[in-house]
Amino acid sequence: MKKGFLILLVVILAFGMGACGAEKPAEEGDTPTIGLVVSTLNNPFFVDLRDGAQAKADELKATLVVLDSQDDASTEMSNVEDLITQGVDLILINPTDSDAVGSAVAAANEAGIPVITLDRAANSGEVAVHIASDNVAGGEMAGKYIIEKLDGKGKVVELEGIPGASAARDRGEGFNKAIKDSGLEVVAKQTANFDRAEGLSVMENILQAQPEIDAVFAHNDEMALGALEAIKDSGRDILVVGFDATDDAIAAVEAGTMAATVQQLPKEIGASGVDAALKVIGGENIDTYIPVELQLVTKK
Repeated sequence: MKKGFLILLVVILAFGMGACGAEKPAEEGDTPTIGLVVSTLNNPFFVDLRDGAQAKADELKATLVVLDSQDDASTEMSNVEDLITQGVDLILINPTDSDAVGSAVAAANEAGIPVITLDRAANSGEVAVHIASDNVAGGEMAGKYIIEKLDGKGKVVELEGIPGASAARDRGEGFNKAIKDSGLEVVAKQTANFDRAEGLSVMENILQAQPEIDAVFAHNDEMALGALEAIKDSGRDILVVGFDATDDAIAAVEAGTMAATVQQLPKEIGASGVDAALKVIGGENIDTYIPVELQLVTKK
């Protein structure tokens, strides 16, 4: 009887070791879950950012939960609270507003969930990594191009992005730095909130108020494309430079209606976000700022 008991014990131990050994398949809980809060999915740039993040998450076997803030800070806060409740491992956030997002970042901090910002920075709260293009350099690039095309003199309009967004602040800073000592004069500077419809409406009003405009710099392509519609309706010939190199903007550049657009790589920003997220979750030390390259797109 003792012999039989020993045999049974050996069998049980062998089975237990096999079940707990290295060959055990990963359970569902072993898959990292990353939340992605996007400022708006009503903008092709951020759709590309999401797609880049999703492709990288699929490649690296991570679960990505995407939520749309619809350009509203209160919705953004609700989205972050939802992800905290879900118990995600890390939150990637593309802020609607660099100031307003601080509360959402603080909530994640309190819950012990790391945060990575994409494209736009957070002005408060603890952020593990910020991933973005050098928006100041992009603004300078646009300014220098307009100076070159206008031979250093002329009247320009600046269509600004969402007030408080770091991208709007930085692009404007770079642009104004580039044209500061040139012969260019900014005759109008007004926000159109990164929105195409607002870009159209704001530009219509500026065209009525300003009889002489040589160029427009818009902080993103959506506003630039809206401005183009207003300019076309007015029958005036005005050089327009956008920012983001969305598909519609590149098509407009190739058609010769838009002069240029500063090209970011939104898919790369999203992919870099997921890659950095997994490193942070894994406890790796990485740079707190990861820049993504940009370039000027003009007609070939």
